[in-house]
Amino acid sequence: QVKLVESGGGLVQPGGSLRLSCAHSGSPNSIWMMGWYRLPPGQQRELVATITTGGFTNYANSVKGRFTISRDNAKNTMYLQMNSLKPEDTAVYYCNAQAGSDALWGQGTQVTVSS
Repeated sequence: QVKLVESGGGLVQPGGSLRLSCAHSGSPNSIWMMGWYRLPPGQQRELVATITTGGFTNYANSVKGRFTISRDNAKNTMYLQMNSLKPEDTAVYYCNAQAGSDALWGQGTQVTVSS
């Protein structure tokens, strides 16, 4: 079974950068798409970005041009490079993997953008 473990969250000032990582183990060959979602305080979970095994990417309009999703298949790790962070990016960020017909989630990592 695929397991997902996120890391890299923290507190950063507006305009700063963070890189989130999601390491996956188990049966990575069954994964056909991975992505990042976030849960802002008091709001619903929303899509941030996705990437397929073929490398096709998709971004929420709110993060286009600031965030970059990528995968290192040799390391079984997905990344989210977040630049020009804004207070409204504050949320718990979750890693997601589509493995076969299953949707799998990590435990989440807190990102706080504040001065």
